[in-house]
Formats: sequence, structure tokens, C-alpha cells
Amino acid sequence: MSVDQEQFLTVLSREDALARFEAALFPRRPVTEQRALADAIGCALAHDVAAPIDVPPFDRSNVDGFAVRSSDLKDATGNRPARLALNGEVIACGVAPQLIVTSGTATPIATGGPVPRGADAVVMIEHTQPAGEGAIHIDRTASPGQFVSYAGSDIARGEVLLRAGTIIGSREIGMLAACGIPQISVVRKPKVAVVSTGDELVAPGQSLRPAAIYDTNGPIVSAAVSENGGTPWFAGSFPDNEAKLEAGMRAALANSDMLVLSGGTSKGSGDVSHRIVSRLGQPGVIAHGVALKPGKPLCLAVCDGKPVVVLPGFPTSAMFTFHDMIVPVLRRMAGLPPRADARVQARVPVRIASELGRTEFVMVSLVEGDDGLIAYPSGKGSGAITAFAQADGFLRIDALADQMAAGTEAEVTLFTPHVRVPDLVIIGSHCTGLDIVTAPLARADLSVRSISVGSLGGLAAASRGECDMAPIHLLDEKTDVYNAPFLKPGLELVPGYRRMQGIVFRRGDSRFEGLDARAAVKAALADPACMMVNRNQGAGTRILIDRLLGGARPDGYWNQPKSHNAVAAAVAQHRADWGMTIAPVAYAAGLGFIPFAEEHYDFALVTARKNRPGVAAFLESLRAKETRAALEQAGFHPV
Repeated sequence: MSVDQEQFLTVLSREDALARFEAALFPRRPVTEQRALADAIGCALAHDVAAPIDVPPFDRSNVDGFAVRSSDLKDATGNRPARLALNGEVIACGVAPQLIVTSGTATPIATGGPVPRGADAVVMIEHTQPAGEGAIHIDRTASPGQFVSYAGSDIARGEVLLRAGTIIGSREIGMLAACGIPQISVVRKPKVAVVSTGDELVAPGQSLRPAAIYDTNGPIVSAAVSENGGTPWFAGSFPDNEAKLEAGMRAALANSDMLVLSGGTSKGSGDVSHRIVSRLGQPGVIAHGVALKPGKPLCLAVCDGKPVVVLPGFPTSAMFTFHDMIVPVLRRMAGLPPRADARVQARVPVRIASELGRTEFVMVSLVEGDDGLIAYPSGKGSGAITAFAQADGFLRIDALADQMAAGTEAEVTLFTPHVRVPDLVIIGSHCTGLDIVTAPLARADLSVRSISVGSLGGLAAASRGECDMAPIHLLDEKTDVYNAPFLKPGLELVPGYRRMQGIVFRRGDSRFEGLDARAAVKAALADPACMMVNRNQGAGTRILIDRLLGGARPDGYWNQPKSHNAVAAAVAQHRADWGMTIAPVAYAAGLGFIPFAEEHYDFALVTARKNRPGVAAFLESLRAKETRAALEQAGFHPV
């Protein structure tokens, strides 16, 4: 980022930015089109639709039986049944009656058949008996209109069938088809051009060059457009070249109703999208900078009547701002009603720091606690793809607050109409072996939620009753015993598997090749240019590292990622020269590995939750031969 980076001129509140954006776009006449019923699913009806015919269009029978005159049965009883002669026709569906039902006669009729002239009731076949050739006995009375649906009783000619704005679904199509209507006028789905920007982007399916990332925002935004009434058109991914990008943006806007870009809005030296937007039409930029977290760089514009949006580049920021700020406008253009968000109350178990002056929306995962729902913040940041995808919803921290205290009862807005509480909740240390153990649960349609907070964080969550179990690998320095000394009342230890922790380095690095772990660390400390990558506080790996380092704090010590994979990536990408991770991760990354200690990766089980189906399934999987074999193949050692 350039030292002379531009600053946001005016940062608006979320409410002010959205109000200005909508005021510049609406009111506007919706664009309509005719669609066949089969193609109208999900569209909004443009005009009221009145029924052109009665439904049903004739009086029809509701049962299989006999069309009769009710007056012929006024004295019928079980002891003195009425005898009626059968007319010489059978009325099936689609067959118009030819004979009149006169006094003392009856006509056989099928469900849905037109009621013949002279009949005013239908008797079920179960309530009749044969009475010789061409006659029947009926042993009960019938009231006028019995088992008859009259013409127009469902839908009357001229009745308003559906109102403008109705969203067309299968039920609405059934009503329209019943009236013989083959096509309807609907609000045309807005065509939304989606453009990704950035020199770092690579299309999925291509090789990933150094320092590049796959374009995720293009596919994500396109899918979100479809979900909210628009027709997406991915217009391409463009580098940060102002001339090429402007040409692409102009072409995309000319052939669409809305233009949505991601990236290029932070006002850095490579961020050019917002400058181009200001040249695309009047009135131009409506808001650039919104007091949101995530989402401050959002740029909203209206160019000659068309909305133009530049979303932040980070995926979570892009998706949150799209759903919060753009979806209301898109749905309104598509004639759809506002999205109805479900909300639940949940307790926040940890303190969440916030930034004064910006309304913050925190993604959370919901788990079932002893006293109701618990909302765990994702903690992955606005660059994480999974933060949005794996969260159940979000909570709001007011702009005037600098934190949300632990224990706060907060309102969580859900991303889906209903929340499915997971069958198994695992909170604690991260390990790739967990995926192997939990795979059979997924195949059995049991949902698993795993939240990585480190061993100590997991123990704290288990003690508070916020999870079913906590994966831990903590070495007690006094006893040299793993895990058991750390258990608190209400927890019991379930042995898991062993995994080798060790020093990871790039193969060929002479500072580490051929040494044991202690000698390798000593060599690293002797070289001021040798940079390490650490692990987060509370992680069992961190305890091992600190034991090796003693009191030393080499360069890179305060770089503290939360997973083994992140440590391996830092070394593989030359951002660090060494760190500590587990053997399977090191080998998967193609790195050198020096074994140090085989640690015990076990599970602190909440005793009170031992009999839950999800827990039982997990324990069964942990003991299964197939799981043990898969763990062995991956480099772990089951006990």
C-alpha cells in the first residue's frame, strides 16, 4: 500500500449510506416481461391477475358413487332403504352427462365427474347395495349439495387470483394453470454484471502462481445475485490496469441493469475502481466509506440510473456488505419483498473487542449450552472464506461501544430461516486427524461443529458446558504427564491418538539438516537472520516451543498463527525459516521435519453429555478399525 494512500473523504453511517443509495434509485418503474408459467418460478407478479373462468367450471362430484335427487332419499333408513333405478350411463372425469336424473333414478359417477341435470347430491358407493338388475338400495338420507363442489366454489370468475408482487411458486402456478392461464406478466429479473478486480486473482482451475489467490468473490457474488432475484453475468476478472478495467466496466454496465465489482475500493495505489466509477455517469458516487466492520471501503454509486457497487476485496467483507447493503436494493428492483431475517437470543461466552465509531457485525457459530444458545465469534477475520460460509448468523456491536462483554445476552440475526443446532460440538485444539474421526458422523447425517481455540480455550469451554468435548494436548511440566492433570470436575479423559510434533524447515537448509530438535533450535538461535514462526498462546504446541526456547525470544516469536497448516505455509513460503508443527502437515507441505516429542492428542469429554447421540457416534468412530487405519495412513498413531 502506498504511503500516500488516499483517505475516505466522508464515512457515512450504514443507515445514511443505504438511505442515500435508495433515494438516488427509487422510485422507478419496474421493467416487466411475459413469461410462461414454467419459466416464472421465483419471479414477482407485475400486475393483479383476475380469474377468467370459474374453478371448477361445473358442478362436480367429490366422491365415487351415484348422482341422485336428495328428495328421493328423505325417508330412507337401514330397515327401509330407498330403491333407485340406474340410468344407462356412467359419468367419468371428462365425460359430459347425457341423461337427466329423474325422480326414482340414479346415475353412477366418478370423483371429479360433472353432476348431471336433475341431481342435487351424490351418495358414496360404500353406502349403497345392489338391488337386482339395474337398481341399487340406499339406506340413508342425503342432504342437498352432499359431496358436490359447485361451479366457482374454489375460484369465482372475475375474482382477483393473485396480487401484484406475489412471488411465483408451485402453488401459484397451480392456481394459474387451473384457470387456463398459460403465461403471466412478471417483473424482469435484473441482469447484474459481476466483475472481479486485482492483479493477484487467478480463475479457479488454473495454476496458482506465487503470491496469487483464486478468485472467490466472482462466484460467490454471482450465486448471491441468483439467490436474491437477479440474473448474474460474470463479466470477467481484470487486473489493476485503469484503462483495461474502465473499458471492461463500461461494457459490463452498458449490457446490464446493475454492476457489482469486488476489490479496488480501499483507495490504495492499486485500487482504481472507485476512480473509474466517478466517470461512468451521473450522479456518480453516492457513498464511499461506510462505518461498518467489516465493510468500511464499500463504494455505492448510481450512474445514469443504474446502481454501481464496489465491494471490499476480502470475501467476508464483500459478502456481508452485499447481503446487508445491496440485497435490499436488488430485491426491490426484482419486485421481491424485503428479506425476512430470523433472530434468536444467545449468550456470548467471551469478550469481543470492537472499534469505537463503527457499527461492527460479528459472525458467530451457535451451539447449545446448558442454559440456551451460545454464540461463538468466528475470529477468522474479513479475509476468511469460511467465516461467512460456516457461521450461523451475526450479532451487532453498536458504534458507541468498544466491546461486548463476556456473558452478554445478544440478539443473533440468522443467515437461514432456522438454525440447526449441531449434533456434536468440539471446541479446542486444531488437528487434521479430527476430519478422519468425524467423517463417519457426516455420512450418518450427524452435524459436527468444530471450533479451534487451542487446548486451554477448549478446556474452559468444556468446563462452562459449551461443548461436548475439547481436544487437548497439554503437557504438565511438573509430572511430564499429558492432559490428565488439566481435567476439572465434570470432565473425563478419552484417549485419542498420538502425533509427532517437531521442527519444520525447508529441505536443504544446512542450519537444520542432520540435527536433532534441540540442536536445531540452538543453531537457529545462533543465527540472527534465522526467523521462526510461533503458535498461539493456549496451544499445546506453544508449550513445547517455549520449553525448547527457554527464555529466548528470537525474531518471529510474536508471529502466532492458530493452526499447524499456517506454520507450515509460513516456512514453505519463506516468510519464516522454522517452526513447530505435526509430522503429517510437514510432509504434506513437502518440508523437512525433525521429530521432537510424540504428544498425546486426547479428548476432554463433558461427562453430563456422554450419552448424547453425537458423542456416542464419535466414540464409536474413534474405536472403529476403519478410522484407526485411516489415522495410521495419515501419519497418526491411535492408542
